[in-house]
Order: sequence, then structure tokens, then C-alpha cells
Amino acid sequence: MAAESAQTLERGLRLLRLLADGKGGRTPTELSAELSLSRPVVYRLLTTLMNEGFVRRDAEGRVHLGFGVLVLAQAVQPLLRAAALPTLRRLAEAVGATAHLTVAEGDDGLAVAVVEPSWTDMHVAYREGARHPLTKGAAGQAILALREGRDDYFVTEGQLQEGARGVAAPVTGLPWLEASVGVVTFGPLEESTGPRVVAAAAELSAALG
Repeated sequence: MAAESAQTLERGLRLLRLLADGKGGRTPTELSAELSLSRPVVYRLLTTLMNEGFVRRDAEGRVHLGFGVLVLAQAVQPLLRAAALPTLRRLAEAVGATAHLTVAEGDDGLAVAVVEPSWTDMHVAYREGARHPLTKGAAGQAILALREGRDDYFVTEGQLQEGARGVAAPVTGLPWLEASVGVVTFGPLEESTGPRVVAAAAELSAALG
């Protein structure tokens, strides 16, 4: 019974991950094919997940994530922030720039953790909760690169704030998280900044993995 329950849980999680890939809703038949599960098994999973609010079906019968996942997402953000702060603090102090963790929310990037350096005379005031399109700024571009399977860092200037320079790298190796670690400053950045940001992203990935 325990093994059967674990298998059912694993299948349910696979189904949720599939619906979270940003490619839109699926029919039960499509889910059955993509998960390599029989349609009766998929229907049983959907019934349970719909009852709990984790999935919903539209008027055309396609299955989407339900609003119940928002409750889980809201609980995850404080955990992400707590896990990221030590890494961001070391990065901000080493580079002398404001460090941040940005996560994807649809087509936007959301700053969930921000740390300002303690020793600089001037730094960018970047607030937690700031939101911007993924197509603008280094943080968003790093997340888009992650979706393409790339792990290089990005440098931008003036895309989100005039005169501000940003460097960001994706947090790789975590299928459940689309995020990037970055720094932003008004001053010049040393050549070592890019590799430092990449190292910080890898450090955070290891902490969360």
C-alpha cells in the first residue's frame, strides 16, 4: 500500500510539473500520452487534484493548473528568500553592488530577495517585490536563457533604470525553479563580476538542491 501511494504521488507531481511548463493546457488524452499513463489513471489523478484545487478544466475540457498552487507558491517565496540571503550577502559585499534573486512569474521577473552592499558610498536601491518583463534587464534575460538550456551570464545597461548596469546568471539544475542571481549598480563593474555571479548562482542551486 505504501509503495502504491508513493507511485500515485509521484505521478501526480509529474502531472503538475507538466502543466507548469508554460505551454498551456492539455486534454486528458494528451496528458495520458505525455506521461505514458493510461487514461483511467490520468482521470483518477485529475479528479483528486481538481478536488484539492490544484488543477482545473476549461470550457473546452483542457486541463490547467488551478489556483490552489498559488497558496504553495506564496509559501515557497519566504523559503527562497531565507535560503538566498547568505549567498546574496556575500556577492553584494564582494562586488560592491546590490545583489538580487529574481524568479519567473509568467512573462515577468519578480525580485524575491535583495541585499545591498554595506561599504559602498552609493548603490542602486532595488526593492523586493519589484517586477519587470523578462525581456528587459539581465535578470530576465538570464531566465529566458535558462528556458533555452543555456547557463551563460548576461550584461545589460540602462534597460530598467537609466545609467544602471546589471549582470545576472541563471540558477540551473532545479527543474521546479526558474530564477536568476544578479547584481545591479551605477558604477563600473570589474571583469570578475560575471564569474562571481555565476558562482553565486551555482552556490544557491546547491543549497536548494
